[in-house]
Amino acid sequence: MPDADDVRRTALSLPDTTEKIAWSMPTFRVAGKMFATLPEEETSIAVRCPKEERDELVLAEPGKFWIADHEAGFAWVRVRLAALEDGDELRDILADSWRQAAPPRLLDAYPELGFPKAD
Repeated sequence: MPDADDVRRTALSLPDTTEKIAWSMPTFRVAGKMFATLPEEETSIAVRCPKEERDELVLAEPGKFWIADHEAGFAWVRVRLAALEDGDELRDILADSWRQAAPPRLLDAYPELGFPKAD
């Protein structure tokens, strides 16, 4: 099960990512734009997620994903760290959120992390 140290290490391994304390919790930013937070006594993470996909995730896996009341109007979802399978799943979730916040120059510079090419 990934923990807060794994979140920090994984998030900071993504290009141009920095950590900044905001709202009394660690937040992770790419090129200054927030893509993850480590709230709830560091037992969960909040990540960017389009609202349509977020609702589907919560319905499909309510033990893993949920929407915090104060984030309901925003494109964010919470993820319980204890419910994650492994570090690979954590990296996939953080990388997906990173892609949503990263500027085009970084998506172009790191195609392995960028948006998938249309077939």
